[in-house]
Amino acid sequence: MAALITGASSGIGRDIARELAKKGIPLILVARRLEPMEELKKELSVPVEIITCDLSKKENVYSLYEKVKDKQVEILINNAGFGVFGRFCDTDTERETEMIATNITALHILMKLFLRDMKKRDYGYILNVASSAAFLPGPLFASYYASKAYVYRLTRAVSYELKKEGSHVCVSALCPGPVATEFDSVANVKFSIPALSSEYVAKYAVNKMLERKKVIVPGFVMKAGRTLAKLAPENMQMYFAYNTQRKKLGGDER
Repeated sequence: MAALITGASSGIGRDIARELAKKGIPLILVARRLEPMEELKKELSVPVEIITCDLSKKENVYSLYEKVKDKQVEILINNAGFGVFGRFCDTDTERETEMIATNITALHILMKLFLRDMKKRDYGYILNVASSAAFLPGPLFASYYASKAYVYRLTRAVSYELKKEGSHVCVSALCPGPVATEFDSVANVKFSIPALSSEYVAKYAVNKMLERKKVIVPGFVMKAGRTLAKLAPENMQMYFAYNTQRKKLGGDER
C-alpha cells in the first residue's frame, strides 16, 4: 500500500504528505523540484520514494504511472497545479497552456489510470485538488477558474458513476479558498480575504477524504460562499468575481 502525491514539494501537497505519514502510510512524492522533497523525506518516519517529474508534459505523466503501477497505490492525491492571472488577451499563451496541461490533462490521465487499478481491487481513494474557484466564473483569472471547474465537475461525475456501480473506491474534490502557499507568488496575485494555513487544509482534507466525503470545503467562509454562489445569478457571480480580481491588477479598471 502507498499514497502518491503530486505537487508534493510545497504547500498543500507537502502537508498532506505529513498527515498521511502520521497515519503510517508509505509515500511516493512527485514534483519538479528535488531538494524540497528530499528535505521533507528526512522528517517523515515512513518509507518515502521521490520522483522528479514535470507533469505538464504528457509523456512524463504516462512514464510516472509505469514507474509506480506495481506499487499498489491505494491513495492518489492529484495536487499539482498553478494559476495564471490577468486579462485573457494579455496572459502568456505558453504559460497558460502549460497550466492547462498540469491542472487538467495530467490530473485526468493519472485519475483514469489509477482508478482502473483501484476498481479491480474495489478499494482506494482519489483526492483531486480543485478550488473554490470551481464554483464561479472567473473574469481576470479565466483559465485558472475554468481548469478548476473541470476538475470539480469531472470528480463529481466520476464519483456518481462509482456510486451507481456499487464501487467502494472513493473519489473526492478538495475545494479550498485562499491558502497560504507559494500559489500566490507563482500566479502573481494577492488574496483579498484571509488565507487558511496549508497545514489546516491538509489535515482537514485527509480526514474528510478518509470519511469518504465527496466535496471537501475547508473553512466557514468558503462554505458560506459556496452556499451564496448557488443562490446568486451568474451575472452577479461574475460581477463579484471581477471586482474581487481587478483589485489585484491595480489602478481603477472598469
